[in-house]
Amino acid sequence: MKIFCPFTQLHSIHRQPQKQHGKTLTLRLISLFLLGYLANPAMAENRSINNQFLNLSIEELMNVKVTTVSRNPQRLTQVASAVFVITQDDIRRSGATSIPDALRMAPGVQVERVGTDKWAISVRGFNGLYANKLQVLMDGRSVYSPIFSGVLWEQQDTLMEDIERIEVIRGPAATSWGSNAVNGVINIITKKAADTQGALVTAGGGSFENGFAGARYGGMINEDTPFRVYAKGFTRGQTQSLSGENANDQWHSARGGFRIDHSRGIDQFTLQSDFFSNFDGGTLDKSASNLATNRSGEMRGHNEGGNIRFRWDRTFSEQSAFMLQAYYDRSRSQLLPIGKFDAESFDVDMQYRFPLFERHNLTWGANYRLYHNKVPDTNLLTLSPRDQTNHLIGTFIRDDITLIPDRLLFTVGSRFEHNDFTGMEIQPNARLMWTPNTENSIWMAVSRAVRTPSRAENDAIINITPQLQSAIGSPLLPLPITALLNGSSGFNSEKLIAYELGYRYQFSPQASIDMTGFINDYSQMRDSALGALSLSSGSPRQLILPFTISNQGSALTYGFETSLDWKPKDNWRLQSSYSFLHIDFSSKNFLTKSDPSGGGAEKVSPQHQLSVRSNYDLSERLQFNLWLRYISNIGFYHIPGYVTMDAKLAYKPSENTELFVVGQNLFSQNHRESVSEFTPIVPVFIPRGVYAGVQWRF
Repeated sequence: MKIFCPFTQLHSIHRQPQKQHGKTLTLRLISLFLLGYLANPAMAENRSINNQFLNLSIEELMNVKVTTVSRNPQRLTQVASAVFVITQDDIRRSGATSIPDALRMAPGVQVERVGTDKWAISVRGFNGLYANKLQVLMDGRSVYSPIFSGVLWEQQDTLMEDIERIEVIRGPAATSWGSNAVNGVINIITKKAADTQGALVTAGGGSFENGFAGARYGGMINEDTPFRVYAKGFTRGQTQSLSGENANDQWHSARGGFRIDHSRGIDQFTLQSDFFSNFDGGTLDKSASNLATNRSGEMRGHNEGGNIRFRWDRTFSEQSAFMLQAYYDRSRSQLLPIGKFDAESFDVDMQYRFPLFERHNLTWGANYRLYHNKVPDTNLLTLSPRDQTNHLIGTFIRDDITLIPDRLLFTVGSRFEHNDFTGMEIQPNARLMWTPNTENSIWMAVSRAVRTPSRAENDAIINITPQLQSAIGSPLLPLPITALLNGSSGFNSEKLIAYELGYRYQFSPQASIDMTGFINDYSQMRDSALGALSLSSGSPRQLILPFTISNQGSALTYGFETSLDWKPKDNWRLQSSYSFLHIDFSSKNFLTKSDPSGGGAEKVSPQHQLSVRSNYDLSERLQFNLWLRYISNIGFYHIPGYVTMDAKLAYKPSENTELFVVGQNLFSQNHRESVSEFTPIVPVFIPRGVYAGVQWRF
């Protein structure tokens, strides 16, 4: 369970643990073998025929269709937004075993691991374990939690081989996806049942990835109705605290699900469901010893849930279609004494697109969402009322206007949405795409988006004493002090006006570049105001220091992102990306610099990020992939910048069998990435990992 709170603790850097020298020697021997193999020119000349994406030219890859930006299929080169597509081939070659690790490939996305099962993920800043300006979808199903305005990443998973692509939008997309799509949208899109026919079994294990297994079977109910079922499970090892002790965050997970697709004339129907169970844990920081239920501060927790989704598509023509989708989602989570909750949601969404006159292509839609959650009291958190139901209803309209056929496209639209916290929110958007020729495209956009309040920001009383003591120390007072953060029913939506400019250029059929610059102007940002010191009633007596959530902050951010795609040879693809981000936060409250989600956000997200990937087919049976990453320092937590590399070697002894070995974070025994900003758990080192596995298809 993850809880909202505005402060964090600051930690000094401790001595890194020393062990695993044998693994270091093994890695060096593997590296020498691979270098020798790469030096063989005869092997390098062979071309792989096993991978559809490496066999495509960059020009063909640029014409891949995306749906998340406008909720309609568009060629990537015609999208007036900063979009990056992570394909199934990218995921497979990277060796990523989780969706968060795969997201590291996208420029402008900050992905920082907080523990074995915890990640801080955001787009264009304001990152944290409870980052609240990012809308995340699984096949169009929102997984954004209204309890704390964020995403529980340990609950978002599927069989990695079943992911078709991940579409990442950087920048506001509120007109299409509503409130909270402020800094970006991530849509994880799984394959159709027809594309997963037959059987797949994969299994393996290693150092940090202790063990994993997955299986999927796809068949036909009749000639118009393909289906698939899958199951997966894994155990991941525990990390180590900065003092070298085990963090008690070992993670056991089991998951399963099915998908059925049915075609009937111009209609397509989908029924899909997933269910999961996770056992995880952590260790409370010493500053929170008053919250612990045992002397060691160790915690073990459990979360479980499931969802079911139905979708109906009717296609009248290439330019006209109707869609209706409904889903139900439920989850339960417990990690005491941090928190416990039971949450469920129901959503109905429809849209209709059609041409109007000769130059207009209209899309309009509406949605209704119900949230219900129950949050019992803990030592850390109290919500009043404990049990609450909230409703959201909205509609949107979008018009794609062709000013000059095949050259100039103007898009304008807006969403009108009503929520129980702030009432009506209007989020307009205007975009212009100019394509002077087939090699060049330039786009610009102005957008408004809002981030609506969470339940915690309205109804919570949170004990933030450990975070306050870590941030400013323990004051010399005659009585112990308890710091409380109080939610406010008057808390308003955070607002953003965003300005974007993008350029895409295709040098040749084998090389392209994509560049985006942005300026984001935020107002009514969350911070906290200090109240009057008071004396508690009862015994023992304590001093009560209250804080109240408010909207007195503002921020200006700017930056740029670029990605380069190049195929120097038919069997070799190079991809690189670079991101720069600068944040200025202003507030009248003097403690705002101690809040990582407020004034401290200036130093919470890395200013520079660099990624370079090399995918090389040594032969028809052997692939070697490298992934180099640089992340600059995170000053708020005193985390130094780091360089790391992942590597994957895959060999196919037969058409249906693949053997692979993967090394992750190879350049150092361990490194730091982030800290939990809202719950007082110990910061940890992220370890190097090596694992091997096998995959069968039949």
